[in-house]
Amino acid sequence: MTIAIDGYSSCGKSTLARDLAETLGFIYVDSGAMYRAVTLYFLENEINYESADAVLEALPDIRIDFNTVDGDVHTFLNGRDVERPIRALRVSGHVSPVAAIPAVRRALVAQQRALAGTRDIVMDGRDIGTVVFPDAEVKFFVTASLEERVRRRQLQLESSGIIVSEEEVSNSITSRDAIDTTREDSPLLKADDAIELDTTELTREQQLDIALSYSQKRNS
Repeated sequence: MTIAIDGYSSCGKSTLARDLAETLGFIYVDSGAMYRAVTLYFLENEINYESADAVLEALPDIRIDFNTVDGDVHTFLNGRDVERPIRALRVSGHVSPVAAIPAVRRALVAQQRALAGTRDIVMDGRDIGTVVFPDAEVKFFVTASLEERVRRRQLQLESSGIIVSEEEVSNSITSRDAIDTTREDSPLLKADDAIELDTTELTREQQLDIALSYSQKRNS
């Protein structure tokens, strides 16, 4: 069984996906972390991602895995735990244009489908229910108000010791929204058969209860 969760940045989709996977005993795959890991690789290795040739040359050298560290799923880039650096604003400022590159999307969609294999999975991202797994048994499209998304993102950064202004966070999220929804290749949009979930005023537990009820109905 495949559960696809799409939605905007900082709307809570990753937290929901993790909670849902843990409750159901499924494998959780964070597709957004994969694009962040590619972005980090480009930045650290000074790859000009505006050059198609440079991108094509670099992609075969990028291997992304997920492993459990102290009970949490962490993203590994070529064997290195990069869960913390991929969440920094430096990466956030570049991940949307990197994710819009067709060659990058093709490479990661192949990796995402390979990770799924024959296992029960919950995967979150921006094109999971529309492109990666259009036949997923359950699809959610998660939203939240901009103000709430900024608040959540700022808290997330501060918990990691990264202090940024509300304006910086708001600009980063707004910019990502614009790129994600207008890119030509696999833009962020709600699948026709996706269940829309506005998390603005929902607690973490309430979000899980709603998603769990839909998922269990489809799995019964």
